[in-house]
Amino acid sequence: MKQTTLSAPPVSNEKHDGPASHSQSAQTLALPGNLTRPIKVTMLGAGSFFTARLVNDVLQIPGSVGGEIAIVDIDPTRLEPVKKIINLLLKALGITGWKVSASTNREDVLAGSDYIISCIEVAGLACVRHDYDIPLKYGIDQCIGDTIGPGGLFKGLRTIPVWLEVLKDAERLCPNAIVLNYTNPMSMMCLASGRSSNMQVVGLCHSVQGTSELLAKRVNIPLRDIAWSCAGINHLAWFTKFEHRGEDLYPLLKDKARQDLAGKPTDPKDAEDLVRKDMMLHFGAFITESSGHLSEYLPYYRKRTGIQKEYCREGYGGESGFYADNWPNWRKRVDREHSEMIAGERDVIRERTWEYASWIIEAKEKNAPFRIHGNVMNSIDGMGRLITNLPADGCVEVACLVDGNGVQPVRYGSLPAQMAALCASNMRMFDLAATAAMERSKEAAIHALLLDPLCSAVCSPKEIQSMALEMFDAQEEYLPGYR
Repeated sequence: MKQTTLSAPPVSNEKHDGPASHSQSAQTLALPGNLTRPIKVTMLGAGSFFTARLVNDVLQIPGSVGGEIAIVDIDPTRLEPVKKIINLLLKALGITGWKVSASTNREDVLAGSDYIISCIEVAGLACVRHDYDIPLKYGIDQCIGDTIGPGGLFKGLRTIPVWLEVLKDAERLCPNAIVLNYTNPMSMMCLASGRSSNMQVVGLCHSVQGTSELLAKRVNIPLRDIAWSCAGINHLAWFTKFEHRGEDLYPLLKDKARQDLAGKPTDPKDAEDLVRKDMMLHFGAFITESSGHLSEYLPYYRKRTGIQKEYCREGYGGESGFYADNWPNWRKRVDREHSEMIAGERDVIRERTWEYASWIIEAKEKNAPFRIHGNVMNSIDGMGRLITNLPADGCVEVACLVDGNGVQPVRYGSLPAQMAALCASNMRMFDLAATAAMERSKEAAIHALLLDPLCSAVCSPKEIQSMALEMFDAQEEYLPGYR
């Protein structure tokens, strides 16, 4: 098994309500060198909560010589405040050489882009209740529901057709740009782009960074002193190695997990996260995503009230309808924060975060080697499969080396069989979901849900079909062309 030894710094495991924040100053790491040219970074879905922080990160790259920040959002009421915030940020940082442009039409600004950061959202809040409430009628209880399950599938069906049109425009206007995707459903999005676009696309999450730091805290050892490996698929990647000076740390982690699951925690502040701890005990390694989100990738924890009560907790621990109930309030909170920044009531400058986007840009422009974990196609020309016992035509999450040559996935090798099997079962659902979105096929969408772990654990095929058709009817306005 080959793994690069360069390591990416940690971030917290914060999810969905904003980009992950760091637990130590990002300025403690300096990549050598300076940027040698102005760059153009285009942000799609600029009304997203990600934009202000990601732009803040880019503007704080040491050795920058400026360039252009272009922002795009189809909603002008969300676009204009972000433009004001970026200009305020430039003024507050006291840096020059940057131009800010904004448009509701991406074709106005894509030309000349070196990097595209995609945070697009199709339908916004319009479908969030449909994605949760209709499946619940059939007994399917989701916590997040934006990357797998009925909610994740229908978000993909709405988003992927638009995403592929974006990439077509990029192929025409900026074919050499690196595309950094933050939009969920990550695996479906990256799979569809990998099968249909010539653009270099990498999907970025922060669950690997966040979980590596979380595990380091659990064993009370600085992450910089731990040797670890992680691979799998987005939200279901496995820490197959976690060692300190050659000593396996899993016996300690498993002892703590057993006590937590028995209701006798050694640390009351870290007594939950029970789905991940239980999976570690039964499958042998810790998984990257929060217990609530992870529970949707598995057929075990959300199918009966008694089991759900035993393992699922509030919030990201597995709360029913957590995303659907809170997403509107998170959106309002971000809008309020933007208003406060513009009014001078909140500081526009933030410490640079460990979100990967700015570090990819810095590493590429400085030709300074840096390791990330990204979502890419499993089959790479000349390398065979990155994860040898997962489908070649699927999307995987693996270590990637970034330098002047761009984002280069690193071959991992073979996952333990039980871990690979669980990933592969999810990948078959994603396979049909991507097909459904690319072909606008209701039949393929139903087939995807027939293979979905939570749906198949709860419903009969007939019930799954009825649920899918009901969701298609409810969201018809946002699913043009499906037949």
